[in-house]
Amino acid sequence: MAREFSRSDRVAAEVQRELATTIQMEFRNPKLGFITVNTVRVSRDLDVAKVYVGVMNADESQIEESLKILNKSAPWLRHALSGRVRMRRVPELRFVFDESIERGARLTTLIENLDLPDKKDDADSD
Repeated sequence: MAREFSRSDRVAAEVQRELATTIQMEFRNPKLGFITVNTVRVSRDLDVAKVYVGVMNADESQIEESLKILNKSAPWLRHALSGRVRMRRVPELRFVFDESIERGARLTTLIENLDLPDKKDDADSD
């Protein structure tokens, strides 16, 4: 019987959960915006974790600054994770901005702005 999730998927879920808690509760930096840990992808060898984060109500310069702070603090965060997750070796953390929310909002705006004829008009013309 095949496993439902791969080991890297299970590790990613645990790292995401614990990292979100650690950033929210223990990581204090006044320059850091409101951060959400949206997704974590872990390499097959469990060596690297790519952490996709969102920065709420921030412009591009604030996003870049937040990513810079997170990537600079990655060793500290990794050490903090080592006490929370049951793994021999915690993956190296690499933070990137998650653009999926912006893309979704842009698509929603495009769809809302489409000039489609009403269905009533189509039915009346038949």
